[in-house]
Amino acid sequence: MSHGSRFLFSAPPLATLAGTGTGLEASWQRCQHEYALNPATPMLPSVLSGAELRQCAQHAGRIMHFAAPELDLLHAALEPVGYTAMLADTEGVVLDHRTALPLRRGCRRWHFWPGAVWHERHTGTNGIGTCLAEQRSVSVHRNQHWRSGLHGLAGVATPVYDPSGRMAACLNASSFHPTPEGTLGALIASALLQAARQIERTCFMDRYRGHAIMLLGAALGSSVPMVALDRERHVVGATFAARMQMGIAPAQDVNLCLLDDTTAPRPTTPLRDAQTAAIQAALASARGKVAVAARMLGISRSTLHRRIRNLGGIPAARA
Repeated sequence: MSHGSRFLFSAPPLATLAGTGTGLEASWQRCQHEYALNPATPMLPSVLSGAELRQCAQHAGRIMHFAAPELDLLHAALEPVGYTAMLADTEGVVLDHRTALPLRRGCRRWHFWPGAVWHERHTGTNGIGTCLAEQRSVSVHRNQHWRSGLHGLAGVATPVYDPSGRMAACLNASSFHPTPEGTLGALIASALLQAARQIERTCFMDRYRGHAIMLLGAALGSSVPMVALDRERHVVGATFAARMQMGIAPAQDVNLCLLDDTTAPRPTTPLRDAQTAAIQAALASARGKVAVAARMLGISRSTLHRRIRNLGGIPAARA
């Protein structure tokens, strides 16, 4: 596959550009200084061969399987407003898409199609590429794109995380005839967030099938804070949002006791709520007997007594 030539050029000050004030300043800086992309050069994304696309799909694993139902739901919501739903991998390659029949010709023309590579390094500021580069939800509307040839497009994108907390894909909604004001952006972004969270939930519960799954609080962006507990109530898995709350890096192995002395939480953290829920469940199963509940939680009786005192709000237990 081939990419267009790179150009060194004299660009106007960043303060005069359309990316300013939209949260896209860092992307425009990368396009200008790091990638040295000429914004006036006509450039559509490269398109992979069929064999290359199949290889990317195989590398993506089961994320495509879990994303398919959410793409269907997104398509039903986006079709009336002329947007196409796409799933891209972490290299910006479109793996799957849903589009209305009347839009298919335009989607092919603008490369809203499987195999298109929307990496920011080559295509400049765009929904998929910038979402991947900054690992956050982004909206790029019309002339907020770095390349002037893409100024008629609009794209909203959000990360999708795998069960180990790594960014595994990107959900995108794009249009080649958006409204001038971009009034649909907030509603589309909300739909993408809900879809991304559902994909993560499904992936996580499939990966930790047979484990107890505990919710630690409200969603953080496109990730839901969940942990997986084994039979000894040790945390053996955590989503991206849960890892952020507990200070655990994405992809780092997780094997900690929820009630270990080294995990004492601040009073208002979701981890505190998780500890309270775990203690209450253990005490209920042990019929209020601390010794039995402590064995179930994988901690000593003295540690459990200390936790009960520190957490408060837990019904009195029998020794």
